[in-house]
Amino acid sequence: MGDGFFKNSYSSKINAFLLIRIAFEGKKSELVRIIMEFPISKVLLRVKKAVRGFRTPSVTVISQKNDPFAVLVSCIISLRTRDEVTEPASARLFKLAKNPAQLMKLPNAKIEKAIYPAAFFRNKAQSLKELCKNLVENYDGQVPDKLEELLKLKGVGRKTANLTLILGHDKPGICVDIHVHRISNRWGYVQTKTPDATEMVLREKLPRRYWKGYNDLLVTFGQNICKPVSPFCGSCAIADTCPKVGVTTRRGAS
Repeated sequence: MGDGFFKNSYSSKINAFLLIRIAFEGKKSELVRIIMEFPISKVLLRVKKAVRGFRTPSVTVISQKNDPFAVLVSCIISLRTRDEVTEPASARLFKLAKNPAQLMKLPNAKIEKAIYPAAFFRNKAQSLKELCKNLVENYDGQVPDKLEELLKLKGVGRKTANLTLILGHDKPGICVDIHVHRISNRWGYVQTKTPDATEMVLREKLPRRYWKGYNDLLVTFGQNICKPVSPFCGSCAIADTCPKVGVTTRRGAS
């Protein structure tokens, strides 16, 4: 096998691996390991350069206040809601209340009006009040900085808990939303069925130095280039490396 083989794209190596597997079924060789190893460091470096000109996710912008409560609240508002809605909705709410004690005293109608048109704004208003009551009564009005404690809060799932740890407390975590789940599988880096399963695999596989920034990178990448349907593979910086698992249609330049 010539040196040119190792210069081929990742997707070409996948095809080559299938032939090798047929010939050497049941044998785990170092060569097969090298072929199947996704170059995550190189890929994330390219993705980082590719997304520089795009809009920063709204919760990341809000996190610049260095306020865990602001991150937690904006995460809840952002669920099933576009960034263009989340950022101004959060800003309106924070003008009315800057901490759990203040927010829990607001009438539901005021919270609803502030966060509208966020998806499920009425349910979110009620959830936010209950969340703040819990924080005041059980955590001295502070947002917990441990994953297991955050997950005890009503309405807080693994995505929100991890993002609050990362952006609110500057602690390591892996936030997996639909973009992270989809793209990690599309790359063939994981083979999972749910975001929670993706998180568990990434915790074992992804180098720890990439944990905090992984969500930000892949969300921006997924919103603008690696879209759910017909991604812009023609202008993608990692097209030569990506095996495009599950992609049936693709587009040229974005």
